[in-house]
Amino acid sequence: MEFVSGVTLYKADGSSGLADSILSEKDFVLYYFSAHWCPPCRQFTPVLKDFYEVVKDSGVEVIFISSDRSHEDMISYMKEAHGDWYCLEYGSALVTKLKEKFGIRGIPTLIVCRKDGSLVTSSGRNHVSEKEPSAAVADWRK
Repeated sequence: MEFVSGVTLYKADGSSGLADSILSEKDFVLYYFSAHWCPPCRQFTPVLKDFYEVVKDSGVEVIFISSDRSHEDMISYMKEAHGDWYCLEYGSALVTKLKEKFGIRGIPTLIVCRKDGSLVTSSGRNHVSEKEPSAAVADWRK
């Protein structure tokens, strides 16, 4: 939560809230770097959506960080394929800052952090793709 404290998060339906209250009961924040135009992202997003449905009530939240070409493309992608998770404001300075902080070189990338901001893994995509959801979360708790 450290990285998004004080920031407004948005959903595809236009609803929003402060990250501090949205994430207050969460143990893990998964930063999902993706875009609708990216074929590997379009393959992984439904996998992450299914994973999220299983773990969303066990202290896990996803925040989408878009590399789409427009705000409209981002919202369309979220409505079409994403889980009921939040996103950062399209094109905000924080998007660039987080891409730099986590050394994002390609998408899709899923970064798993504890709510204090400490990194659990930069290979969240592998965990989500290869493990049963509760097993992945249990590994992050170790």
